[in-house]
Amino acid sequence: MPITLASIKENLDSQIGRELKLIVQAGRKKTTERTGILTETYPAVFVVELDKEQHAVERVSFSYTDVLTQSVELEFLEETGLVPN
Repeated sequence: MPITLASIKENLDSQIGRELKLIVQAGRKKTTERTGILTETYPAVFVVELDKEQHAVERVSFSYTDVLTQSVELEFLEETGLVPN
């Protein structure tokens, strides 16, 4: 995993349009898993379009700090959507 905010952003910039699985820390010993497509990156945040069939919310955004502190874990999926990288 990249160790600086700039390297995290650079890595995500090259992954725009790919399907991914998000594992989000939802509190003490709780996690939430979501799947979607990385659609945009901005200087401080990135945006993921979620599967409309599985989630009530259509878009979520996270900061690169969330990835650095491991509050959010990202797993990019292959084109089939079944095999993690």
